[in-house]
This record gives sequence, C-alpha cells and structure tokens, in this order.
Amino acid sequence: MDLHSLFDAFIQGVVEGLTEFLPVSSTGHLIIVSDLLGLNDEKGKVFDIVIQLGAILAICWEYRARFARAFAGLGSDPVQQRFAANLFVAFLPAAIVGLAFQKQIKAYLFNPVSVAMALIAGAIAIFVIERWYAKHGAPRVTSVDEMDWKDALKVGLAQCFSLIPGTSRSGATIMGGMLFGLSRQAATEFSFFLAVPIMFAASGYQMVKYRALLSRDDLATFAVGFIVSFAFALLAVKALIRYVARHDFKAFAWYRIALGVVVLGYFSR
Repeated sequence: MDLHSLFDAFIQGVVEGLTEFLPVSSTGHLIIVSDLLGLNDEKGKVFDIVIQLGAILAICWEYRARFARAFAGLGSDPVQQRFAANLFVAFLPAAIVGLAFQKQIKAYLFNPVSVAMALIAGAIAIFVIERWYAKHGAPRVTSVDEMDWKDALKVGLAQCFSLIPGTSRSGATIMGGMLFGLSRQAATEFSFFLAVPIMFAASGYQMVKYRALLSRDDLATFAVGFIVSFAFALLAVKALIRYVARHDFKAFAWYRIALGVVVLGYFSR
C-alpha cells in the first residue's frame, strides 16, 4: 500500500468535501490541488468522480428525511410532486449545455489560470448580488416548498454558469436564487437538493466513460478519498446552514479573490 497515494487521496477528499457545497468552486480547487500534486492524469479524473460521489451522499444523508418525504408523496402529495418537478426543471439546462459543450470546456477551461479568473469574476458577482439583495427588502420566496417551476428554471439557468471551472455550482445556484427572489436560506437549501440529480448524472456519465481505468489496485486510495469527502462535506453543509442564518456571502467573495490572485501569481510565472 502506497502511503504517499493515500495521503494525496486524503488531501483531495478534504478539499472536495469542504468546497463542494460552498460558493468557492470545488472543481476549481481540485484542478489547482491536483496540478500541485501532479495528479492531473486520466486516473485522476476517475478519482475526482469517486470523491464527488462521497460529497453527494453527504447531502443525501443530511436531508434523508426530506428526500424520503418527497419519494413517499410523489403519488399523492402536491407539495412533494412540485418539489420533484422543480428539481427536474432546474436540472435540465445545465445537463443539456454540459453535454453539448463538455469537450470544449475541458479543452480550454480546465487549467489553473482559467480557474483563477473565474474565481475572481464570481467574487465580483457575489458582491453585486449581495448589494442588490440588501436593497430589495424581503424575498418573494422564503421556503423551497414555495417555489414554482419558473423559479426552478431560473435557478437551473444560473447553474449553467457553473460549467465554467472556478465559478462554483453552489455559488451560481445560490446567488441566482437570491437574484430571482429566493431567500438566502431557500436558495442555499435548493442548491443542496439540486446537487443530487446533477452530480449523480455527471458522475454516472463520467464513471461509464472512464470505466476502463478502474482498477482493484486503487480500491484503498478511492476508499480513503470517498470516506474523507463524505465526512468533510457533511461538516461543511451543517456549517453553511448555520452560517447563512446570520451572515451574507461576502466573506466567500473575499476568499475567492485572494485565492484567485495567488493562483494567477503562481501559475503565470
């Protein structure tokens, strides 16, 4: 067993778990960390899929009662039917755009410099939207169950920006939701729920695509990354829910700018 590989898996699992549901871009962080660790090869892509699955399952576990309620009520409960329909509507735009342009995105944008620029651009968007949100009083939608299909579609369209590495899927959906009238809490929770279908679909597609690279020899490394990602994602989700109850997202914007500047300085040499 290669202890160095296990340590790398641990580091990447921590990075994925902590950043997947925060508005700081987990993909961007993984590209940067993988580049620093020298792991930006085909096997690294498979590993990224595995640790993303760990993060997704953290959401499924944290909100297991909510998802169970949705499944149980699909046949008879209008609220749960609307919830499921909203997730489907919000899922579609990024799924369609991602399938259409995935090759171009990976060819031109999966690099540290592009990530750094997206981090900074996303930070500016957070500042602008937070200022707009503060000026427009009480939000129109205060709960996920109050959303209609038009709200879901708008959040889904916002999610398309997250296909650019460094933008952040959670950042795009939360900020988009707030811009379109959702409360900070509702936008954050819907972002969590929406992560499940979009990330399962993306991970499933990539797993099939790279299945030839799966090896029994990598089982221990993948297991470490998966478990660590699950644990740290669970901590991050719980912390973010508590955070948004009292704070805005400007602190994350400052972090994005600082990281973007450091990455530009390091990789532009």
